[in-house]
Amino acid sequence: MNPFIRWGKFSLVGAMGMVVQLSALALFNRLAPGHYLVATAAAIEVTLLHNFVWHLHYTWRDRRDGSAVLGQLVRFQLSNGAVSMLGNLVLMRVLVHGAHVPVVVSNGIAILCCSAINFGLGNCWAFAVKEAGSLRPTHGGEAAMNGAPGRWGLKRSGRTGKDRCGGPSTARCALRSG
Repeated sequence: MNPFIRWGKFSLVGAMGMVVQLSALALFNRLAPGHYLVATAAAIEVTLLHNFVWHLHYTWRDRRDGSAVLGQLVRFQLSNGAVSMLGNLVLMRVLVHGAHVPVVVSNGIAILCCSAINFGLGNCWAFAVKEAGSLRPTHGGEAAMNGAPGRWGLKRSGRTGKDRCGGPSTARCALRSG
């Protein structure tokens, strides 16, 4: 799939997720006033599950493998979940506590700041193209360029000098499609 089409799909799911997250945050913040970081973490988790289902069935549906859904969910939580949780909580603390920006506005800023990193992680790891006969995603690291397993011990695609995302590094990976 064209990477710009995939980015568009990712952005559409992200926009829906942003509505879910900001709505959940407003609700949780109202139920537990003064605990905006706890409310943020709960809203992020609700949104992660929402976004995972949409990404699985829409953004990366061409990479679905029914037997690997749990593995994709785990990779999604470890990658996008970690970036979203850490990025949102750090930015929320700085913006709300330090700069006195309202909670929901701060969270919108934090979501936008994490989106490009999350697209790259989703495209190259959480929903990566699978090797034939392998349940493991591919990733090109420096070792993988020489035919050895990649940085995470994952298989290469067999295309000389390229990983399954189309480039030798994760930075280029976000711009390429598998």
